Amino acid sequence: MSQKSVAAYAAFVAVASFSVGYWAGTRPSPSKTSPTVLPSSPKSSQETPESDTDGNESDDSDHSSVADGDISSVRVDASDICKMVLVVRTDLGMSSGKIAAQHAALACYKTLQAKNPIMLRHWERDGQTKVALRCENEEELLLMQAQAQSLNLCARSIQDAGRTQIAAGSRTVLGITGPARLVNQITGKLRLL
Repeated sequence: MSQKSVAAYAAFVAVASFSVGYWAGTRPSPSKTSPTVLPSSPKSSQETPESDTDGNESDDSDHSSVADGDISSVRVDASDICKMVLVVRTDLGMSSGKIAAQHAALACYKTLQAKNPIMLRHWERDGQTKVALRCENEEELLLMQAQAQSLNLCARSIQDAGRTQIAAGSRTVLGITGPARLVNQITGKLRLL
């Protein structure tokens, strides 16, 4: 397969992932309750894989429970620009397709839908800006997540299920969504992916 074909396939997978995530996030939910937050420990081999409502196993899970700030308290002004950054760990050596399969964008979308729908609508009206950035390791990723949560931003990291390229429980991608002026305080020095 040529590099051009691989790049086209990776772009297709990324667009399809974001489209499905957007569609899933805009569907009306069956209940108005907040989602249950799971502990952030890796899965053991005795645990059964997570399943969605159709019984399909998920490739990754969102375990960003501890020290969540008050996401609903973040106010956006009409002059604010909201954006989502997806911080990808480069030390894991994930392929383009594997990176696209990590659903940090969807996790952020669902969290904002439940906890700050005003910010979510503002981000949607702003054009749904998403920027992919790189970080070197899990410690850096966790530090950024803690900083974002201390600013009451939506910060969701994904832990891989370990069924393909990455060890189970590895944090792969961090999604941070909020006003660009706050998000840039945390991720402004990172390089593009």
